[in-house]
Amino acid sequence: RSTRLAERLGDGYAPLLKDVRALVRDAGRRHGGRRVDSHGDEYLTVFETAEGAIEAAIEIQRSLAVRRWPGKIGCRVRAGIHTGRPTLTESGYVGIAINTVSRVCYLGHGGQIVVSSATRTAVAPSLPDGVRFTSLGRHRLSGLSRPVSLYQVRADGLSETFPPLRLG
Repeated sequence: RSTRLAERLGDGYAPLLKDVRALVRDAGRRHGGRRVDSHGDEYLTVFETAEGAIEAAIEIQRSLAVRRWPGKIGCRVRAGIHTGRPTLTESGYVGIAINTVSRVCYLGHGGQIVVSSATRTAVAPSLPDGVRFTSLGRHRLSGLSRPVSLYQVRADGLSETFPPLRLG
């Protein structure tokens, strides 16, 4: 979808991507996150807590939903959240947690926040006010040996209706 947007906007895509990245970066920082990687239209942030990740994702989706872009285009991002313990190396974070979050994010749609069961469990004792989850079922994620239960984050100001998850 970003490829279609880049094709449509031509030279106007780079400024839009810069604005979206700034919005994502700033929301992440406000909620205890730190950017660890970005390439193309992807942006990876790590958080100390699952609550921080969910709150940042909600802020991002709400901000993008009300933002007016040049040419009346719609700009929406997918957000995937997984809780795990990646390994920090000299070249960045690696490990199954990184692979898993990438797969979780891939399955979603623009405007949607998808979390793994590990994240849902981690945030359960301190769920942010007004946040709830809808089960999206168990899914096989590319390269992982076991299916993962996935959930959509629901909160005021977020879109709630999406097509079925993409095939992973």
